[in-house]
Amino acid sequence: MTEKLINEIVEAIDDKKGKNIVSLDLSGFDGSISSAFVICNADSTTQVSAIADGIIERLEKNLDESPRRVEGNTNALWVVVDYVDVMVHIFLTEMRDFYKLEELWADAPAKHYYQEN
Repeated sequence: MTEKLINEIVEAIDDKKGKNIVSLDLSGFDGSISSAFVICNADSTTQVSAIADGIIERLEKNLDESPRRVEGNTNALWVVVDYVDVMVHIFLTEMRDFYKLEELWADAPAKHYYQEN
C-alpha cells in the first residue's frame, strides 16, 4: 500500500506543478516516524497550499485515504501531510534549501521523479 500511496502523492504533486519531487525509503531505519517521506518544493506559499490540498483531495477520491493530520498550512512555508506510513513535506523553495531535509536522511534510498514543467 505504501508504494501505491507514494505514486498517488507524486501524481498529485505533479498535477500542481510541484518541483524536485523525491521519495525517501525510511523503512530500514529504527525509530523513523514513517516508512517513507515524499518531499517537494514550490515557489510561492499559494502553490505550497494548493499542492497540499491537491494531495488530500486526490487520496480521498482515489484511495479513500485521509491524512492523520496536516501541519503548517497557516503560513504555508513548510506543510506536512501525515499519512502515517508516508509523510509528505511540501516546502517553499527557500525553506527546502535552508532545512535540507534530505541531508538528514542521506543514507535512505531515494527515488527522484522528473516531470516536465
